[in-house]
Amino acid sequence: MTRAGEETYRTYEQSGRHEEVSVSTAGLPDWLDPVVRAADTVQPHQLSRFLPPESGRGRQSAVLVLFGEGARGPELLLMERAGTLRSHAGQPSFPGGALDPEDGDPATTGPLRAALREAEEETGLDPSGVQPFGVLPKLYIPVSGFVVTPVLGWWRTPSPVGAVDPAETARVFTVPVADLTDPDNRAMALHPSGNAGPAFLVEGALVWGFTAGVIDRLLHFAGWERPWDRTREVPLDWRA
Repeated sequence: MTRAGEETYRTYEQSGRHEEVSVSTAGLPDWLDPVVRAADTVQPHQLSRFLPPESGRGRQSAVLVLFGEGARGPELLLMERAGTLRSHAGQPSFPGGALDPEDGDPATTGPLRAALREAEEETGLDPSGVQPFGVLPKLYIPVSGFVVTPVLGWWRTPSPVGAVDPAETARVFTVPVADLTDPDNRAMALHPSGNAGPAFLVEGALVWGFTAGVIDRLLHFAGWERPWDRTREVPLDWRA
């Protein structure tokens, strides 16, 4: 079921590639209510200890955290980056990338445009079928210097997806939320440095790093998280 009569809580309008970019909660399925509430209330420090430098340094970027509904219920769209890339090679991730000048202001519509544009370029999805419904606080990836805005989207009208450019994307896949919340699929990814962070073993992939951190916090603040064994560790060379 979907909600009727929900008001748009934030709308942006700019001239450019898209005449209008809006963030709206109208017509979302009821099961997304907890995610909407989390997006409205979560604070930056609750999502990550890595926040944008106060100096303003960092390359502005955005990712699309796209929720759809598949054969097994709610699901998320992910992609696996090509192993030849210089940055985050081989990692599963959300579609996304750096803002282009034509995307607009990083403080307003820029992240929305960039998230949709990059998702189209990387996965081939039709952005007209995506309804942005929330924007999380900007986060920081120290290893690459990216300042990342996670844009939450509802895949209102699904479209075919796949790896558009094999030099950038190895594959595109969806993961049921039920698998992400399954304790058997959860672990702590152990980096050679000794650092550990939340991870998910799903669809033949180890989702870790920034992407896993955002998923972990969304599951937690949406109330979807199930108790899992945080002492279970998986080395990042788990396939070796």
